[in-house]
Amino acid sequence: MPATLLHLNRPHLLWLLAALWAGPAGAGERLLASSGVSQIEGAAGGGLTPWALIAGGGSRDQIGASAFATRVRTRGGYDLAAAGAAVGWYDSVELSLARWRFGLSDTVPGQHIGLDIIGLKWRVLGDAVFDADSWRPQVAIGLQHKRNRDMAVPTLLGAQRGSDTEPYVAATKLWLGAAGGYNLLTHLTLRGSRANQMGLLGFGGDRGDALRPQAELSLAVLPRDNLALGFEWRAKPSLLSAAPETSAMDFFVSWWLSPNLNLTAAYLDLGQIANKTAQHSSYVSLQAQF
Repeated sequence: MPATLLHLNRPHLLWLLAALWAGPAGAGERLLASSGVSQIEGAAGGGLTPWALIAGGGSRDQIGASAFATRVRTRGGYDLAAAGAAVGWYDSVELSLARWRFGLSDTVPGQHIGLDIIGLKWRVLGDAVFDADSWRPQVAIGLQHKRNRDMAVPTLLGAQRGSDTEPYVAATKLWLGAAGGYNLLTHLTLRGSRANQMGLLGFGGDRGDALRPQAELSLAVLPRDNLALGFEWRAKPSLLSAAPETSAMDFFVSWWLSPNLNLTAAYLDLGQIANKTAQHSSYVSLQAQF
């Protein structure tokens, strides 16, 4: 299983430096880590799944933002470079953008697939941090619209469409002192999806073309206010007979170096991708926020 290093090209680096330039004086007033990290599709959350939290450090009378870059290379040679940004308005509404570039290894030598993602999230009730002494979770509803930029391979495999919009509802809850005296975060997302490999291989297929409910789970322990250790699991529909897929999962360590900067390292299991089974990797993701 090859370890992978964070890869930042010049535009990504400038993006992160611009966010960091705000410095502590420009940071929002929310508690450290209360927006999670940047999910691979751009939303605030864990690495694999959007949480009910809103991006950025802004409080209920502030606007916050975040930007991220992630690089993953599986043991089968698949390569994913992802970058994105999100803006949170008054800790209530979030708009996110992400762009993926996925190398197809020797499955289709020299070829890449691109995916663009636009997300919208609205917090509808609760506060995961300030309602921590209550049973009520923070709940948000959201949409992620995805557009595949390179449909030649997905169409050949049987994909029915090149773009789609996935609705979801997310519930996130912080339990104070619930894990041996440490804080515990639990999360559940229910998503409607017909995406093949999260959209990289298009949407729908010969096994079906309707949105199917998919569960996504997160569990994290916070031994310190700036450190989280956790696990995530994400179900995926398998709608292409020519390219079956399985669920994804990760084990992560997330460290907030400052109110503006987060570093997350994880072991990732993506299951089967196209003709390759047991696609494992390690990855590093860097996020800046204010």
